[in-house]
Amino acid sequence: MATVPAQNPIHSRADELTSEPREPLRFDPLLLLAVVGLLVCSLVVLGNATRDDIAGSPHYYVIRQGVYGVVGLVLMVLLTRLDYSRLRELKYGLYGAMVGLILLVLALGTAARGSRRALSVPFFSFQPAELGKLLLILAVSAFVVDRVRRLRDRDTTARVMLLALVPAMLVMLEPDLGSGMVFVTIALAVLFIAGTSWRHFTALAAIAGVGIALTLVVAPAAGVQVLKPYQQERLTGFLNPSSDPRDQTYQINQSRIAIGSGQKGGRGAAEATQTRLNFLPEHHTDFVFAVVGEEFGFLGAAIVLSLYALLIWRTLRILTLAKNLYGALIAGGIVAMLMFQVFVNVGMTVGIMPITGVPLPLMSYGGSSVIVTLMAVGVLQSIHVQARMAARAKGRALTI
Repeated sequence: MATVPAQNPIHSRADELTSEPREPLRFDPLLLLAVVGLLVCSLVVLGNATRDDIAGSPHYYVIRQGVYGVVGLVLMVLLTRLDYSRLRELKYGLYGAMVGLILLVLALGTAARGSRRALSVPFFSFQPAELGKLLLILAVSAFVVDRVRRLRDRDTTARVMLLALVPAMLVMLEPDLGSGMVFVTIALAVLFIAGTSWRHFTALAAIAGVGIALTLVVAPAAGVQVLKPYQQERLTGFLNPSSDPRDQTYQINQSRIAIGSGQKGGRGAAEATQTRLNFLPEHHTDFVFAVVGEEFGFLGAAIVLSLYALLIWRTLRILTLAKNLYGALIAGGIVAMLMFQVFVNVGMTVGIMPITGVPLPLMSYGGSSVIVTLMAVGVLQSIHVQARMAARAKGRALTI
């Protein structure tokens, strides 16, 4: 009678382990793809648009933007490895740091072009308002979670909006109207994700309407200038861009000419006269999307917008996967910040939104904006990682 060889328990266990399916990536690869794609597009566009801006240094902006991207990616990886839930305990410190940095700018900031928005630090000018956007998301989300049982109370809505209005009014003193609008948008998004009553939003809309009327109509009629004349002209100039083509509407007109001249496939860097001859102002910051339209046409603009669509889709996906309310609110605040900035920036380049100085995330030149945006992506990746770990602990698998 033939004998059956005894199984080696060690080999048997090893075979079982090798037969198990490999654990999927915990971070979101599509989100990372969108981020890297936008950074690459930024470097290509800046390389073409700024080669003649600084004599003797054709790669000045590209090199610095690349360094900002590397620093931001390193911080993104570090934040990915951090459990974002721990940040909830630091809400008062995060909010205090945000307000303190903005006040520091008002006191000691470097003045440029009539505004005081940055602090001079080694290697670049740091804009606390950019970091303040992320800090506000983390702090306000924690505050809402603490009052989750009283979300229907008007007191909760009022406190959340007050938390956003304080830094918004401070940055408007710099003046930085765009960042102030982003702060308010973040607070509204967090309230919406938390399930605040629609009656509260209706009341807020009515208050905002009255405030806009008082600022733009009633106060100037009474001789009180809340906004500086050039700010008011920029806010209303897009409604009639031909009214003052040599002054406040000059930027909008030149941007529309640049985008229109690109047509389907673009004119290329050599023939992009609006950019190359400096007719298009701020072509490396506020109006970088107009450079995309002129040099790469509809095709290039579609690629860039598709990458933003991917970025926003993955952020919304992470919102739905978050293991707790705090993570969902953070993701909601970040997606609102990104969507608002993309919509306003692209909108002002095509003439459907006022010029407010809002940068195009990961595309516009600027260390503060690029680094903080990548830090926000790191927090999103942390939410994704924690969601996968929680699902794995419960014996479930999350699909990409």
